[in-house]
Amino acid sequence: MPKKLLLLPPLSVSSAFRAPRACPAARPAMNAARTGYRVFSANSTAACTELAKRITERLGAELGKSVVYQETNGETRVEIKESVRGQDIFIIQTIPRDVNTAVMELLIMAYALKTACARNIIGVIPYFPYSKQSKMRKRGSIVCKLLASMLAKAGLTHIITMDLHQKEIQGFFSFPVDNLRASPFLLQYIQEEIPNYRNAVIVAKSPDAAKRAQSYAERLRLGLAVIHGEAQCAELDMDDGRHSPPMVKNATVHPGLELPLMMAKEKPPITVVGDVGGRIAIIVDDIIDDVESFVAAAEILKERGAYKIYVMATHGILSAEAPRLIEESSIDEVVVTNTVPHEVQKLQCPKIKTVDISLILSEAIRRIHNGESMAYLFRNITVDD
Repeated sequence: MPKKLLLLPPLSVSSAFRAPRACPAARPAMNAARTGYRVFSANSTAACTELAKRITERLGAELGKSVVYQETNGETRVEIKESVRGQDIFIIQTIPRDVNTAVMELLIMAYALKTACARNIIGVIPYFPYSKQSKMRKRGSIVCKLLASMLAKAGLTHIITMDLHQKEIQGFFSFPVDNLRASPFLLQYIQEEIPNYRNAVIVAKSPDAAKRAQSYAERLRLGLAVIHGEAQCAELDMDDGRHSPPMVKNATVHPGLELPLMMAKEKPPITVVGDVGGRIAIIVDDIIDDVESFVAAAEILKERGAYKIYVMATHGILSAEAPRLIEESSIDEVVVTNTVPHEVQKLQCPKIKTVDISLILSEAIRRIHNGESMAYLFRNITVDD
């Protein structure tokens, strides 16, 4: 007699291969992003970390632990001394006289943070280097565009800067750029620190600086003067490579082809458009580097009757013999912000004064980390500012 087979109820695949349920407390949250942030300084020298310390004090945070130094063979080494995984990292880099070393420090630190799994890497670069090399000059190159590509490749996802030399530089980047303005701080200095500023006139030392000067004059309800005819620097020259290739003697020209000849520029005599007699003259610009043009402008304004002369700018690079030339000139005071370290120059020339802009940089960091709008920092800012 055949045996009966006992049929068991079929097992569902889900029940047969169900994994044991893990304890909720032991389940790792692998995709949970941390919401913290860190602020690092890409330069370990005291002059360059001063701005970073001011910013972290306003934020109520501590400066990130890192080591940046130069080896004996000249190579830059960066070591991050704490975990940055899943965090927003802000790298503050002020540009000292050794520009190329500062750029390498920034690139290496950004790449180190990228490989350490930082969520976002934001560069806080108050003075953006190579910003004057943003146009093609004969057989040169647009170095500013190259630097923008290098920063993106190193891992930066955002940049906070201040008063770019040309606003079009923002188009070189493949990520967001916040170009903050220092003019509110300089305008406040004029109102609070210059006696009888209502008797002042805002001066542009060349027609190219007229828009900036006009912005200051309209906000302070003051007059405007423009110096015309001064020697222009090479950057303002319109040579952009269209003279290539060079002219060759006895070159064959297509018959009947007669191109109109561009007339050479001729500098007119130096004139001051506007009345500065018996007034305080305030020269405004974005960068003070070689000061010969500012010294020459001050002499012209003195000849025209200005009794006191101030020079105001965002970035005080003050290269070479700038402190000595300022001290020996007719300039009464030079006011710059602390976007660039210039403590040594201040010791050489007591006419140099500093305005702190750490407040707006710290507020920008706070808003970016919290995902808040940046519009408040650009209120009343127009396209020409």
